Amino acid sequence: MNKIQLLYVENVITRKKRVLQQELSFFMLVENLGYDKDCDVLWSGEDGEWHTLRATYHSNPDHDKEYWRAHIAVKSTADRTLPGNIKFALRYRTQGTEHWDNKHGLNYSSQADSGIKVVTSRPILNIGFESSLKDGQKYVPITVSVNQSVHAKSVTIHWTTDNWKHTHKTPCQFKRSFWDEKFRSNARNPNQYGSQIWKGLLKIDDAFRLQYTISCECPDQVLWDNNYGKNYSLCHKPLKVMILNLHCYQEDNQDAKFSQIAKAINDLDVDIVCFQEVAELWNDGHGDWDTNSAKIINDRLNSPYHLYTDWSHMGFDKYREGVAILSRFPMLKQEAKYVSNSHSAYSIHSRKVVMAQVHVPCMGLINFFSAHLSWWDDGFPEQFKKLSKWASDNQTEDVSGTMLCGDFNITAGSEGYNLVVKSNEYDDQFLAANSHGVFEKIFKVNDPYWQHYLADDYRIDYIFMNKASDLHITSGRVLFTEEDYGRVSDHCGYLMTFEPK
Repeated sequence: MNKIQLLYVENVITRKKRVLQQELSFFMLVENLGYDKDCDVLWSGEDGEWHTLRATYHSNPDHDKEYWRAHIAVKSTADRTLPGNIKFALRYRTQGTEHWDNKHGLNYSSQADSGIKVVTSRPILNIGFESSLKDGQKYVPITVSVNQSVHAKSVTIHWTTDNWKHTHKTPCQFKRSFWDEKFRSNARNPNQYGSQIWKGLLKIDDAFRLQYTISCECPDQVLWDNNYGKNYSLCHKPLKVMILNLHCYQEDNQDAKFSQIAKAINDLDVDIVCFQEVAELWNDGHGDWDTNSAKIINDRLNSPYHLYTDWSHMGFDKYREGVAILSRFPMLKQEAKYVSNSHSAYSIHSRKVVMAQVHVPCMGLINFFSAHLSWWDDGFPEQFKKLSKWASDNQTEDVSGTMLCGDFNITAGSEGYNLVVKSNEYDDQFLAANSHGVFEKIFKVNDPYWQHYLADDYRIDYIFMNKASDLHITSGRVLFTEEDYGRVSDHCGYLMTFEPK
């Protein structure tokens, strides 16, 4: 294929709500030559003035291909006419090189208010599809362009919401009034380019993911659009969980680092955050809420989350030190418990864990525990045993999953780690998401206690998820290194994403 290839252009003049405007959409296939890339459309209307329209990433049908889309709506005003017939070309810039699709120097064209013009040789093509589901979306419209030369008898959508365990078939309808009903447009169906539009509607209810393919029955054959053999797929946003030890106010430029943490949560659209070494001024044991590090970070989010925090003991002779959970979703249940034998506010071996139960759309009830446990010799076995029992007691039939999150002070492969994973109850989620050998020096904790440890992977921060969970991890990455938001603690953070199985 060419490095960039036009699939179709849509050109309609809509008269809805008494507003006359022309909408132009361009859909293209791009070869993935590198992460840093730009795609745009250079176009002109009947006035001969050229414009540059930036395209945005849409989705990827394969690891080496990407869909990109550009759209513009031009309103008719007293001093501005509609573009009318247009000419255009596509440009793709990456790695210092430009690639063009300009119809071999002739430029593409599209007549005003003509509807869809398919330029690829594919006789059946999915048009205007989305790459994700919206919150609360229960219906998915499907629009298909069929070349009228194939004399289509019927168009059918074959779809599933459970990874093809069960399959549904939904017929599409052909209506000559399609463009008039949708846009109040004068475009014809089929139009002068031979594009015949068929429409279907899928009722998916509360499904997390939809997969589908399209068939077209013709007099002598059945044609398919299966997205280059990958089928079309769209789903809701995955659950994003972040863990981070905040280092109990011991960082230089501490306030700026709180802002960086908030920026990462905003940028990455994190849903759940589990913090350890959350601190606020001691204040004779009464604390000082305005100095609470989890509160400060939460207050700097675009929209503050639900926050639950509690403290275990005095830290660094001047702070109440504890743990916290931030949740985008309301917390249906909250609880804090000591898992250590010591409950003394003056002992660093006093360890309290906080728990929050939330309802995640399309996933159900999930229990999160934010924990900071002691080292092996200082009580880890007993603490984890209590934590595990507490979590098991809350793993009722209506709970989709349980995640134990935080700083466990056990390195991968150590005696403590084996105690957790060999219980056959929990799995290390970061390890499940990444192949062996991905851990570089920048990923490792800077805690002085572990500097002598020579293992290739000495993470001590984890998300352990129960094996009976209805979720599975889809990605895991390290955060707060020099590669992204910079160091904000003596620990790095981790971001993991989850979807229903």
